[in-house]
Formats: sequence, structure tokens, C-alpha cells
Amino acid sequence: MKPDALFDENYWRSRYSTGRTGWDTGSITPPLRDYFDQMGSADARRILIPGAGRAYEAEYLHKLGFSEVHVADLAPEALAALQQQVPGFPAAHLLHQDFFTLPALPPYDLLVEQTFFCALDPHLRAAYAQQCAALLRPGGTLMGLLFETDFGPVAEPPFGGTREEYRAYFEPYFDFKHFDTAYNSLSPRQDRELFICLKRKA
Repeated sequence: MKPDALFDENYWRSRYSTGRTGWDTGSITPPLRDYFDQMGSADARRILIPGAGRAYEAEYLHKLGFSEVHVADLAPEALAALQQQVPGFPAAHLLHQDFFTLPALPPYDLLVEQTFFCALDPHLRAAYAQQCAALLRPGGTLMGLLFETDFGPVAEPPFGGTREEYRAYFEPYFDFKHFDTAYNSLSPRQDRELFICLKRKA
């Protein structure tokens, strides 16, 4: 069942139309790039990037030769930007859909987190962890970055948090392979990002 969301499609379309896209770094970030560079094709045959935005990660994976990369976003503007930037990206893999309504079959091998979790209403975080597990095959990987910082009493994304809080959401569904401060974040995010690599429990 889809949880109620405070920040719906109209909200995100408005942010794109007004240029309020501070999360957009203009390229793939170093922690994800370095992870993808050492990743073998057997590790990730089927990949999902939810809340992908302009999806620089999808572009990078596509150029590495991964053919089953799927991106999901509520804002069609974000999906159109990827299609324009990478004309060869399969149109069928551009999912204009809410993450919480994505079908769990066929399952994914890898789910990539990059500034999506922090964009959700915090009351959806437990549901996010559960949906990640539902979308992954047993032994599948959830990897990416979470903001390990306090943005203060903000009324809209991004929302921060602590590793202790995050651990409570993911522990019911995942084994923790890596869960520590990223060493190679972009300068403005240095020491403020948690790199995670979690394996879905059998």
C-alpha cells in the first residue's frame, strides 16, 4: 500500500520549474563512481535508482555497459533530462512512478540511494526501508549515501538524521556490510555523508 506523502509530484515539479534543485551536483559523486568502477556485471544485473533526479548515476552505469538500469522519479522533467542527455538510454527504463508503488517483481539486484531518502517526509523512512527490501532479491544490495548531519528544524527537504536512527530502519531487513562516514565525499558534503552497503536478508 502506498503511504501518504507530503511532497507529491506537484511539489517536485515546482522545484524543478523554479530551479530549486540544490541536491543536483551536475555529475555523479565520487563515492558512487568509485563503487560502480569496481562492480562486476554479476553483482548487478538489474539496477534501480529511485528518486533519481537527473540521474547522473544511471548515465554513468549506462556508459559502463550495464543494460538493465531503471530510474524512477515523480517529476517527468527529471526523466526527460536523462533522456535528452543520454538518447540511447532505454525509454522503457524511465519510470514516472512513485517509489512506493513500484512492483516487486522481477526483483532488483542493486538499489542505489542518492539524495532520495533525505527528500522523503521523515515519517516514510521505515516504509522506505521495507520497500527497498521488497524490491530486492534475497542477497541483493542497497548501497549509496545518507546525510549524517542535522539540517535543523526545516519544513521541506533535505532532512538529515543520525546513523543510529537509520540503523533502526534497516536492521529488520538487511545485513550491514558497510555503514560509515564516506571518505571521498564532495567537499561541501565532507564528513556529512554516511556510505552504506547493505545486503537484503534471505
